[in-house]
Amino acid sequence: MLVTLIIACEVGFWVLLAGGLALRYLAKMPKTGAAVLLCEPLLELALLVATAVDLRGGGEPDWKHGLAALYLGYTVAYGHYTVRWLDGHAAYRLAGGPKPAGAGYGAARAVHEWKLVARTVLAAAVAAGLLQAAIWYVGGSGDTTVLRGWQLAALRVVGIHALIAVAYTVWPKRAPAKALSAASSADRS
Repeated sequence: MLVTLIIACEVGFWVLLAGGLALRYLAKMPKTGAAVLLCEPLLELALLVATAVDLRGGGEPDWKHGLAALYLGYTVAYGHYTVRWLDGHAAYRLAGGPKPAGAGYGAARAVHEWKLVARTVLAAAVAAGLLQAAIWYVGGSGDTTVLRGWQLAALRVVGIHALIAVAYTVWPKRAPAKALSAASSADRS
């Protein structure tokens, strides 16, 4: 049941996001669209409560509880960022707003990647905290080694993401030749 709820929360996130943006930009109802977007944290709250109820009801701590904690950590760290990013693109595509800035190249891209690593650290910290709370919640009555394994998985994700940021720092992404020639011709004018 918990896996089904995790999937429902993820689908619900995207449905609420699409609905909120459609109301905001297609139906020209920005306040209603914002209200729909503000309902998204209720999905995560429902998942948190369901996970706690499952554990308290005698559910054996397993991979589903770890996955729920990682999902909740991700939504805390990246949920608002994702909504804001998609809102900027929807405003550009549907309402004639300014084109959103990309991640950039060179040092700007490396800085962007390190900011994402900071979000990943936050996601891992939230997930590890929730997993630790679950370990304490279960107490000595259950085997919590699976939950501890998920805490280590969260740390591995941080490490992998940090390696990606290091790669962008050491080997910066270069602007395409087309963009460089356009920039140099603009400088000559």
